[in-house]
Parts: sequence; structure tokens; C-alpha cells
Amino acid sequence: MIRPWIFELFGAPAGRNEDVSPRAAADYFGWHLDLWRRAEEFGFEGIFFSEHHFGLTYSPSPHLLIATVAPQTRALRLGVMGVTLPYYEPWRVVEEIGMLDHLTGGRLEIGTASGIPQEMARVGLTVEEANARNAEAIEILDAALLNPVVSHHGKYWNFDDLRIRPRPLQQPAPPRWVTVVSTESARKAARRGAKICTGFHPIDRIEMIFDAYREEARKAGHPHGPEQLAIRRNVVIARRAEDAITTARETLRAYREALHHDPRFTESPLPDAPGPTHNFSVGDDEFIAGSGREVAEGIMSQCRCTGAGHFLCTMARQSTPDLRMAAFELYARDVIPALRQA
Repeated sequence: MIRPWIFELFGAPAGRNEDVSPRAAADYFGWHLDLWRRAEEFGFEGIFFSEHHFGLTYSPSPHLLIATVAPQTRALRLGVMGVTLPYYEPWRVVEEIGMLDHLTGGRLEIGTASGIPQEMARVGLTVEEANARNAEAIEILDAALLNPVVSHHGKYWNFDDLRIRPRPLQQPAPPRWVTVVSTESARKAARRGAKICTGFHPIDRIEMIFDAYREEARKAGHPHGPEQLAIRRNVVIARRAEDAITTARETLRAYREALHHDPRFTESPLPDAPGPTHNFSVGDDEFIAGSGREVAEGIMSQCRCTGAGHFLCTMARQSTPDLRMAAFELYARDVIPALRQA
């Protein structure tokens, strides 16, 4: 079985530097809340929200979205892929995790990330410092999830005997995820026993990243099967395959242009580069397009090649609301049943 998820970027409704009226923003929130409520009806495993700042999305505080969606759903798993730890006090993040796990009835997934270089630069945070803060915050998070009282003495945080409450409903802790773009990051996650998710890279590069994860997890005695691995991709689906493929080609060009401001972006896939950040590329494998049957086959092919047991779709982001909802309905009818039977 391949577990189907929504990866919800929740992009801003206008351009990056454009504002919309409060009424239009309210309608935008309302449409998405309706979609997220229907995700359970559609058969999705869950939703992973994202965290971005300064105009890219309407999701600077994704934990608020989880708290809103939770009481309107019953079985849907809810998480963030991922919370940008360098921006926060780690003990505060653990407290929120405990609250959210109870508010979701034990349906929370924990996801963390070190951040986006161009967003961090806006607040004077270098990649090097963000990576160091992220590593220390993860150390605190892991310890605090397993122990009700925690002490820590590091470069950025120092405290003794902090009592973290409430404790998560899921014991010993909710599932932990890390977004990765390199074999080095995959190995670090494997040593912690965390699951990983990646995208952008071509399939052969993802195979290398997942192989590194499996090797390191085996050494550490942690699980390393399909349940620990997720692929994130853009999906373009339509009743006519030609329409979907044409849209995907246009969207891929726009996508690559939009990512040129990211210092990690490269025109072609490269091995892990030395230094604090790692490259990624966006090629043909990033977009899975076609009819429902063709999209299902494309997803299953990528998951089988890499051994992934989870698939996160970003879908129809550039479409009108009606066309986007129709795409989700088509995906629910023609793709999700096939993934769950794979």
C-alpha cells in the first residue's frame, strides 16, 4: 500500500508581493478549509502543511491550521513538513506538540526543517547558524518528547529541570519526520529513528538518498522500510491526458523560474556538495501528469523504484477554485484507490 497525503503549500492567492482584500483573503481561507475537510471523504491519509514566511504562503503558523482542521475531521492525520525549528524556542515547540496531539485525538505527525535560505536571510539568520540551531533544537525536542523533565546545556539554549506538559497522547511520541535533500541529512534522520520526505530530485537521486537512509537505519537498529520513506511531487491530473501534460510543461517552466532565487537550486542534479547547504534540481520527474490511470501508474512507479510507502501530492496550485476541486475529486476517484491497493 502507498499512503496518499496532501502536501499543502497554501500559497498566497496573489503574487509574492501583492496584497488581496480582507474579503478575498477570507474567501481563500474558506475554500481551503472546505478542501481540507473533504480530504477525509476523498480517502487521503492526511495533510502535511508547510511553513513559509514573508509573502510566499498564507501558512506562517501551520500549527494553527492543524488546530482548526482537527475538530472538523475524525481520522485524518495532520502534520507540518516541517516546522522551522531555528525560528523558535524548542521547549515551546514541544509544548505545542503535546497540545496538538490531544486536540487531534492522537492524529499528529511531527515534521521539522532547518528553513529556506532566502527567508532566513530576511531576519539576519545565516544558513550556518540555522543548521546549528536546528541540530541543537532537535536534540532538545527528542529528549523532551521522551522525558517529562528535561535539562540541556548548549550553545543556544541552557536550562535545568524544565517540566514539559501536556505529554503527547501518542506514546512514546507521535511519528517524527524530517525533510531532506541530501544523503547526509537522510543519514542524520536515520540515526534518530525519524522518517524522511524528499522531492525535487530525479528518481535516481532519490534512490541514493533513500539507500543512504536504509543503510544508516539498519546500523542504528531502527525501522527502514517503506513506512519510513515519503516522496513529495507535483501532480497535474485531467480527464484528457493531453490537457494535463500541456499544463505540466507550462507549470514546470514557471516552477523552475520561480526557484532561481533559491541558492540551493541547480539546473541539473549534483552529488552532495560540501558546506552547510545542499543542491536540488527540478526536472521531469517532479511533475506527474496525465489522466487518473496514468497519474496512478506514475506515482506507483516512482514509489516502487525508491521503496517509498508514502506519497505527498501538491496539486493544481495554479488552477481556478472550481478546476482545482475537480482535480482533487478526480484524484480521489481514480488514483487513491489504486495507491491503497498497490
